[in-house]
Amino acid sequence: MLNKFREAKQLEIDSLRNDFIEGRVPAVYQGNRPSFVDAIKAKGPGAIIAEFKPASPSKGILRENVNPLDFADIYADNGAAAISVLTEHKYFGGTPDFLFMMSQPGIPLLRKDFIFDPLQVAMTASSPASAVLIIARMCEDANHLMQLVELARMPGLAPVVEIFDQADLDMARAAGADIIQVNNRNLDTLETSLDQSRTFIKQKKDGELWISASGVSERSQVEEMAGLGFDAVLIGTCLMEADNPGEKLAELTGA
Repeated sequence: MLNKFREAKQLEIDSLRNDFIEGRVPAVYQGNRPSFVDAIKAKGPGAIIAEFKPASPSKGILRENVNPLDFADIYADNGAAAISVLTEHKYFGGTPDFLFMMSQPGIPLLRKDFIFDPLQVAMTASSPASAVLIIARMCEDANHLMQLVELARMPGLAPVVEIFDQADLDMARAAGADIIQVNNRNLDTLETSLDQSRTFIKQKKDGELWISASGVSERSQVEEMAGLGFDAVLIGTCLMEADNPGEKLAELTGA
């Protein structure tokens, strides 16, 4: 799956490189960029990062005719600490424009995409995003990951490093990452298991912020992850599919 995602991003990266060569470098966003870490800590442990994604590779279209502006308000009004915004187009139906459209409520935005080139980080820094997702295993090695992590921090972005296995966690640590996101999805079968989070949280260190992502759809699961030590839980599919997303989010946050 990650190879498919990498291929899907190549046209975007080629376009960014052409712009860079011709001197069109994206300017760093000058508006307010609320702190992702502070927002999570204020509502954690077990803070909810509510995700906006029109589609997914495992389920296809999740919701027809979605309005990102409506979802930004719904998520902000029902207890989300932050919003995860899918900007990948081919598999998730996203666009970087969503970051601008969903910034109005003023809660932090996490750009979720397949980021492995420095110019993608620069592009993210030109948006209102407060954080950027970097998947450890999409990087060639720890030095490559460290470059992206440090580049993200320069304009004030929080680099969220996602892991799937022990090698990923070791690479994240070697790269100096301090925000670790455990993905509960098996990339081969696309099935999810919270055993992934239950196992890895045992390695959490002081000073780190940890997020459990995928497979959570009930308040009891949020409470379990919080009890284990997760600062936040990222939840998307069940919110996108809910008849009343605001009501579902309020249930998940315990509002």
